[in-house]
Amino acid sequence: MTLKSQAAFSGFAVRDVPAAHSFYADVLGLSVSEEMGGLRIKFPGGANGPFDGVFAYPKPDHEPAGFTILNLVVSDIDGAVDDLEAAGVSMLHYDGFEQDERGVARDPRGPAIAWFTDPSGNVLAVLQSD
Repeated sequence: MTLKSQAAFSGFAVRDVPAAHSFYADVLGLSVSEEMGGLRIKFPGGANGPFDGVFAYPKPDHEPAGFTILNLVVSDIDGAVDDLEAAGVSMLHYDGFEQDERGVARDPRGPAIAWFTDPSGNVLAVLQSD
């Protein structure tokens, strides 16, 4: 048997839906709507339709994953980090990654990338497109 899916979307948990709404809409500037007790977060350049974007659902005992759950592609990594820091977001610094003082990893084998967390501790990243 082969699954005959009509659409797909991903989701992740957050501790506090109003805090997540404010962060994703006001800090990251994404299109956010409330649905079924959670949030539909839409991305620039994404598909249009009832299943586009990602769904953030409430989970009071949420524990963040140990990996990046969302990557946001930007044209200017330094400008994106400036904007995030101006909004009160701190960049993460990881052992094992060479990062500058601002938390940006600039490995010539891949895109420049910087990590940060949302209010629920979920790890997100901004990475520069070529």
